[in-house]
Amino acid sequence: MFWRSDRKEWKSMLPTEVLKRVSIFAGLSQEELQQVAALSRPVQYNRGEVVLREGEASNELYVIGKGMVEILVGAGDQDARPVLNLGTGQVFGEMALVDRGARSATVRATTDETVLYAIPSDALLRLCEENTHIGFVMMRNLAAELSLKIRLRNIADRMGAS
Repeated sequence: MFWRSDRKEWKSMLPTEVLKRVSIFAGLSQEELQQVAALSRPVQYNRGEVVLREGEASNELYVIGKGMVEILVGAGDQDARPVLNLGTGQVFGEMALVDRGARSATVRATTDETVLYAIPSDALLRLCEENTHIGFVMMRNLAAELSLKIRLRNIADRMGAS
């Protein structure tokens, strides 16, 4: 992702206190969390600004440091409908760690001064290869999250069919 000059950026990295609350990093030591945090780059968005668009290349995951975003699905900005709201300490774009597929949704800031920390998937995957404990813990947590999402989707589908 290219960092546009109209985005407010900081030199600070993602606070480990925020990372501790992110489910895919659960079980990592303070030192390991610091290694992950060192890969991050903060950027600020205001209400209504699009962070990423459905169909774009998937090469970063984002941790919400402050504020809220909404996840939208649908063809084009006009037809997109919100399906989920996320806030501080939550993550999106984690599928960038699994595949290089296009983004499956659009993400838009819903609060002013929303602070996101972008973590390049290539750098994070390199860290996972270098420190296999980080890699194992993260991939186990990611698999558990994806499994839960599939189960919830299956339940919703069955309820809709009733």
